[in-house]
Amino acid sequence: MSTHDAERGAGVPGPRTGPAPDSARTDEGGAKAPGLTARTEGRRPQAPAPRRSTALSSRTRTRTRLAAGTLLTPFFALFTVAMIVPVGYALWLSLFTEKQSGLGFDGPRTVFDGLGNYATALGDQAFRDGFWVLLGYCALYLPLMIGGAIALALLLDTTLARARRFFQLALFLPHAIPGLIAALIWIYLYTPQLSPVVAAMEAGGIGFDFFSAEGTLPSVVNIALWQWLGYNVVIFYAALQAVDRSLLEAATVDGAGNWRIAFSVKLPLIRSSLVMVLLFTVIGSLQLFTEPLILSRGSGSAVTSTWTPNMYAYSAAFERNDYGLAAAASVLIALVAAVLSFVVTRFTNRRKEARP
Repeated sequence: MSTHDAERGAGVPGPRTGPAPDSARTDEGGAKAPGLTARTEGRRPQAPAPRRSTALSSRTRTRTRLAAGTLLTPFFALFTVAMIVPVGYALWLSLFTEKQSGLGFDGPRTVFDGLGNYATALGDQAFRDGFWVLLGYCALYLPLMIGGAIALALLLDTTLARARRFFQLALFLPHAIPGLIAALIWIYLYTPQLSPVVAAMEAGGIGFDFFSAEGTLPSVVNIALWQWLGYNVVIFYAALQAVDRSLLEAATVDGAGNWRIAFSVKLPLIRSSLVMVLLFTVIGSLQLFTEPLILSRGSGSAVTSTWTPNMYAYSAAFERNDYGLAAAASVLIALVAAVLSFVVTRFTNRRKEARP
């Protein structure tokens, strides 16, 4: 072998037996081969997802739906029996009325009357006056109830309040007393010659007749406030306890006082609870029945048997035995409650959307 051949052999590399460099592992278009690239970069190629996972996910969804349906079935069954069926029966009953035959020998006969019962109820002045009574009741009751419950809840939520649990229990206890018993207690407290409250008022020179035409509405409002105020306080207080305390601390650091924190931070954050309580209070006001019914039994009470729409329906059913008219009046009350609920929720949602 010549010296030139030796030098050329020493300068030219021989055949490589190890793995080729990355620059050599390319396809014809210059791109790296996927399998080799993954091995070079130390990653494994991703395996395709197994088809069995799709089957398992569909089975899981089916089982979830079956479980949800099983748990919801008792609720819907009870809702149907206690709500849908009575409403449907009331609608059906409101389309019929009882009429006597020409000579009256055959007794009353149930005949189809269409919307006649609705026309009778709407044409009755006593039924319409009942809604005016409810309007005055709401005008007096709603501000006192909502405002008082918010004020007490904010007071309990402040750092200055002491014995919170005691006051929560004391405020909630009247709600645990049935409305019938509460009305009877207050009738005793309203009755002259029996009530220590009336005696104390007369000793102080304050004369007020709780059973008069002017005092009946405040008397009923007072009974409802005493029974439901603590219930709403508990709802508002629970909502206030869920407010993030870091927001309150930040407002305090910024120099906001207790009033500013209450009206600018706390109340906007519990708006959903305010709307819920307002909606339930409006619906409950339309169902006013127990308090005025018991109050009507008082001596010289100005409450009549048709003082509220619910009392009108009760009187039509159990005093006049006109079940079709009572059903029609009940359906009209339900329609008014539905309309008012829609208006309240619509109004609150618009105000919420209008805020930046």
